[in-house]
Parts: sequence; C-alpha cells; structure tokens
Amino acid sequence: MPTLTEFAFSAPQIPSVEITGIAQRFPVHRIYRVGRNYAEHAREMGSDPKLEPPVFFTKPADAVVANGARVPYPPRTENLHHEVELVVAIGIAGRGYAVGNDLTRRDLQSAAKKKGLPWDTGKAFDASAPISAIRPAAAGHLERGRIWLSVNGEIRQQSDLSEMIWSVPEVIAELSTLFELKPGDLIYTGTPAGVGPLEAGDRIECGVEGLETLRNTMTAGVRK
Repeated sequence: MPTLTEFAFSAPQIPSVEITGIAQRFPVHRIYRVGRNYAEHAREMGSDPKLEPPVFFTKPADAVVANGARVPYPPRTENLHHEVELVVAIGIAGRGYAVGNDLTRRDLQSAAKKKGLPWDTGKAFDASAPISAIRPAAAGHLERGRIWLSVNGEIRQQSDLSEMIWSVPEVIAELSTLFELKPGDLIYTGTPAGVGPLEAGDRIECGVEGLETLRNTMTAGVRK
C-alpha cells in the first residue's frame, strides 16, 4: 500500500484560475510567455520582427492574480509596465482563452538585456500575471478580434489578434518542441504596441473581443 507523503511543512495551495460557467477551477501548472509576437511592439522595444523571431520565457504559477483583485506595486523598480495579452489555457476540452496582463519591471528587464542576462527579475516576480476567467474554446476559437488596454479610462494599447506574428496554433506547436505542454499550462501569447508605465492607484482594464474584461487596481508597494 502506498504511504501518505509527509512534508517538512504545509504544502502551498495550488494556484488556480476561475473558469467561466462552471464551479471547477483551472489548476495552474506553468505559465509561458511569448515575446515579440506583434511587429509594432517588437519595433517599439528596439527589435526587428523580420530578423528576430518571438522568444519564450516563463513566470511562476503563483504569479496569477484574479480579476478584480488589487495588485501591489512590486519592489526594486521605478518603471513597471502593462502588457495586455490573449492567454491560452491548455487542458479544458483542448484549450480555453482568457485576458492577461504581463506586468513587467521594464528597468530591470532592460538592464538584464544589456548584460545578456536572463529576464527573470523583470518578468517572473510576485503578482505579475493578472488574468480573467478562462472561457472554454467550445464557445469558439479566437483568431481575430480587438485587443486593448486602458489606464484610468485612457486607451493605451489597441490592436487585433490577427496582427500576431505567430498564431495560437503556431505558438503551441513551437512550444511543444521545447517543453512538454500539460493540462494546467497558461500561454500569454504576446502584447501589441503601446506598453507604458503604471503607478499606485492606477485602474487598469484589459480586453479581448469575446472574453470578459480584466480589471485590476495598482496599490502602493514597498519600493526598495
């Protein structure tokens, strides 16, 4: 008979995301991110989309933040940026979709880029992955449609999903050659142009046509 595993301390709760229309929740396994997947955003960040293909990186599963929750301003940054994204959820009758905000400590990311270092400190920090409820793909796959973000009612990012360099099926196919994708994986598929800074007190709304709007408010954090 198998024995019950005993841990040295209480195991943390599994991070999860709401699923539209059902009481069950989506347990998060991993969070993958696609960088440089909209040409105009690649250019605004100093890259050439014709020469440099999208890149992949990760965030910890417990970086997810629920729709409507407050997000603390993270430490060690003076330049926190918003990045609205279509999120693909693996494991719900094939897959599901949500709206995400890939929060980025841009100053730390830029410093890492200049030195050729990993982006973890700029991307993979606490509460850096706000996400809306996941809509199962049974309601239809998303290939085009408006994607947008506003701060305090002012539109900052606006594009169409059809402008992605790599489509959702292409992103999944490429990621599958690098990692074993499993139920519970979330893929933030890239952000359009218009990324910009956030401050404590800012009200952020993110939307993708056909999905619920993601709303979060930044709160004051401890800047060290």
